[in-house]
Amino acid sequence: MKFLSAPWRWEFISSLIKKKGCVFCDALKLPEKDSLICYRGKDYFVILNKYPYNTAHLMVVPYEHVDSPGKIVAEKTIEMWELMNRSTEIIKEQFQPQGFNIGMNIGQVAGAGVKDHVHLHIVPRWNGDANFMPIVGKTRVLSYNIETIFEILLREFKK
Repeated sequence: MKFLSAPWRWEFISSLIKKKGCVFCDALKLPEKDSLICYRGKDYFVILNKYPYNTAHLMVVPYEHVDSPGKIVAEKTIEMWELMNRSTEIIKEQFQPQGFNIGMNIGQVAGAGVKDHVHLHIVPRWNGDANFMPIVGKTRVLSYNIETIFEILLREFKK
């Protein structure tokens, strides 16, 4: 069995342990630039991951604070799907990934860093993006700084 180490995620996970409240609900109260929210829809918002696995790692999050997609009214899931499609199209156009990992981690044992507020991850992938740096060098290499990525995504979602 192989294991993938992600030590750069500890800063994020440990901050959740200390902090009361929900990182997503709290983000909704912040100014645009501080929240990293790229788009606000009717029932969902799109937020840039502050501690990404890859460049332009986004999440589609319901405004409703629920811990399972099964608790969301079926009619409201259409917007999540539409935002997933829109997000992937914007990322394809702006960053040219060769693929995506898209999904949800439901529950702490499934890898959910925020286990009480369900969210859909959209992680762009490029050939050669998984390399030795995170494991050997304990360093994650991202091609852009987060502020630049946010400005690009915000501009594209506003179109």
